[in-house]
Amino acid sequence: MTQHSLHLLMVASEAVPYAKTGGLADVAGALPLELAKLGHDVILLLPRYRCLSESGRSFHPVCQLLVPTPQGPVETLIEEDVIPVDSGGGRVRVWAIRHEAFFDRHGLYQEQGLDYPDNLDRFSFFCRATIEVIAYLRTVCRWNTHLLHLHDWQASLCAVYLKTIARDRQEVQGVRTVLTLHNVGYQGIFAGTQFETTGLPPSLFTPAGLEFYGSVNLLKGGMVFADYVTTVSPTYAREILTPECGFGLEGVLRNREDRFRGILNGIDIDRWNPATDPYLPAHYSVDDRAGKQLCKQALQREFQLPETTAPLLAVIARLTPQKGLDLVESIIPQLMALDLQLVVLGAGEPELEAKFTVLQKRHPRRMGLRLGFDEGLAHRIEGGADIFVMPSRYEPCGLSQLYSLRYGAVPVVRKTGGLADTVVPLTEQARRAGGATGFHVEEDRAEALLSVLRRAVDLYQDRSAWDQLVEAGMKTDVSWARSAKEYDRLFVSLVRGGQSSDA
Repeated sequence: MTQHSLHLLMVASEAVPYAKTGGLADVAGALPLELAKLGHDVILLLPRYRCLSESGRSFHPVCQLLVPTPQGPVETLIEEDVIPVDSGGGRVRVWAIRHEAFFDRHGLYQEQGLDYPDNLDRFSFFCRATIEVIAYLRTVCRWNTHLLHLHDWQASLCAVYLKTIARDRQEVQGVRTVLTLHNVGYQGIFAGTQFETTGLPPSLFTPAGLEFYGSVNLLKGGMVFADYVTTVSPTYAREILTPECGFGLEGVLRNREDRFRGILNGIDIDRWNPATDPYLPAHYSVDDRAGKQLCKQALQREFQLPETTAPLLAVIARLTPQKGLDLVESIIPQLMALDLQLVVLGAGEPELEAKFTVLQKRHPRRMGLRLGFDEGLAHRIEGGADIFVMPSRYEPCGLSQLYSLRYGAVPVVRKTGGLADTVVPLTEQARRAGGATGFHVEEDRAEALLSVLRRAVDLYQDRSAWDQLVEAGMKTDVSWARSAKEYDRLFVSLVRGGQSSDA
């Protein structure tokens, strides 16, 4: 337990088990629990989406707050759920901001592939409400927020409001802010004509503030006004300082370089544990892996594939070029010529979905396909797969490769971002040391991916060498424990007014 217990308010637009569209939800759901284990008092703040009612969790009212907006004050209800953390009475409180017109919808950010046109209104309100929550906690609950941990563009305006229109409010003074970038490809960009929706003064719509080539950029605003900026892996932190990966914000980040670092994501090792996973047909561990073969056979049956001993490759991803799925699609004819099977779970661009559908129909005994996302099936795929394929063109951190390591599915990943940081490639040196856990694809080319996959399939025949890879991967620490301690040191140093020695 840390010697410096803090009051931490974590602000995110999604978090498991309440609402999820991507990896942000996994991080925002797991990190508060680990910080609570370190002795911090943590409140997680979310919008009260419709799906929260379907999460199986029970919320009860806390208070009514008046939230200022450009159209006048709006009354909003704050509701609470509590997640126990350990047997010692630890907990994380989850507060949800209710506004039916903004959040009682089918989707979180979009429907049928189209963003909600009022997303700027929705998340400006969410951030304005966060400021009122801070004030309520201090004045009514006598709970002084030490640090605000903000996630992505949806929460970025909180840092802006604290430093500008709320700057003189005594009840929100002294709150430090950390913004975590999960993917700078998503910035919260809106038409410049909508700037007044934020409620900010026009003087902030400049290149030094939130203006971005004539548009409003919420992520940029958070990067400029937060006390510290982090991202989700050390390699990705270096990559987004370059024009190739910075999506136009590399200059802003370079200006904050002394207050910017990458902290690697972890996963919830209780929820992702092959020894206890309720989604798996059989359980196994690094010391007794017999159950993995049973999971593989069950997965083959689920996808109507023959129960062979050939290596089973798996892909779980959005079917988009960013994830490199166009490369996978292009080499499937060559893969089908090898002694292997392939299962794919995902959804994305209609053109790619159609191409994968055609290929699966062409190879029904060698390839399985499910369009969409199914949490239970994702677990069963990790449990049954021998090789996990993740050829992302860029990947801030990635979580699927961490699940794969834990479940004994050897990852084949593109050497980028968090994939490079978390998978130790099979080199001669790594082989001798016994530390290799997977394979790196060095180049963004279909031929490079195919070459590495052939190498992996060949090695699969060497059971001793393959078992060594699997065992090293399953023994890798992919938990949040290590990374939470890094956040802990950073948060404590900021609140105490300094900066950690390694920050």
